[in-house]
Amino acid sequence: MNFKFIVNTPMGLERVVADEIESLGLSPTLENGRVYFEGNEQTIVETNLKLRTVDRIRIVLGDFTVKTFDELFEKIKALPISDILGPNAEFPVTGRSHKSTLYSVPDVQRITKKAIVEHLKESFSMTGKLPEDGPRYKIDINILKDRAILTVDTSGEALHKRGYRVEQGEAPIKETLAASMLKLANYNGDNTLIDPFVGSGTIALEAAMIARNIAPGSNRTFDSESWDIIPEDMWTEIRTQCENEADFDKEIKIYASDIDSNMIRIARRNAEEVGLEDDIIFNTMDVHDLNEIDDNAQLITNPPYGERIGEAKAVEAMYEKIGQLMNAHPSLNVYLMTSNKEFEQIVGKKATKRRKLFNGYIETTFYQYWGVKA
Repeated sequence: MNFKFIVNTPMGLERVVADEIESLGLSPTLENGRVYFEGNEQTIVETNLKLRTVDRIRIVLGDFTVKTFDELFEKIKALPISDILGPNAEFPVTGRSHKSTLYSVPDVQRITKKAIVEHLKESFSMTGKLPEDGPRYKIDINILKDRAILTVDTSGEALHKRGYRVEQGEAPIKETLAASMLKLANYNGDNTLIDPFVGSGTIALEAAMIARNIAPGSNRTFDSESWDIIPEDMWTEIRTQCENEADFDKEIKIYASDIDSNMIRIARRNAEEVGLEDDIIFNTMDVHDLNEIDDNAQLITNPPYGERIGEAKAVEAMYEKIGQLMNAHPSLNVYLMTSNKEFEQIVGKKATKRRKLFNGYIETTFYQYWGVKA
């Protein structure tokens, strides 16, 4: 069966996501905040197991213009929904509406649910209440400027939940954003990686998984694993293929440090959960004590932003230290995300490239400094 897929992306990361989708042999098309591609049942399995930079893989059930509730009902009811949902499907409906004639989200959700119920009853010759005691198919109806997109989520829990985060510190960076930062830095495990503000370990762990070619979804389950349209052995085969493609022999160097010993304990615990504790050198250390750096190393980090009262001076001193490291080690490559607009002035160096990124709801800049190859 052929499906049209959609993945939502944070603004500014559409191309990063599209490149990763292309690496699976697929042909993506881009919109603002969205990437589309086509595929089959195998695509559902591979994208959920292998994509590092996206949160959910959704199938587009319908994409149409709508201005009345009658129109919404009839257009949804006419879609080939029973090609995917079975007679006992559990299908919770979420919805959003923005700048549209149909602005009442509860009514949009209710009509969508009703239309799918009627469609399934007709398709499977059923009467009465649907059982909804089978596999879960999370339905979402999103209306923007009277354009409605109806999707079903193949992932279940968001894909950034890799299954290794046993503990976390305050406001950890999302795994998908950490993976995007590493992709933007072209990190592949060939160079030494340093994260001197490691927190609960997300960047270091995502780096180790990239370097080892470990599928990010290998440690978790997905809603679509219980769907009738995907043969069970397909999941088994592709999981086994992912395991066989992992490279546990490659020599990699990842240094993860933090001034807070409790964060190092948490990061180490998370690394143990995914079996990567031997691949990351953890150390309780102040960034000001970081001096020894390998040639062509990549410093990839999400430091404190200094947004709390009283933090600004200490954070500026940390940033100055990064500038000193670049001066002392010309081959050092730095990739750093911060909301501090004065970063370049503080480190005394203009970035090679800058990119606006959102860390949750915080607007940040991803500063990239390319070192001189040693």
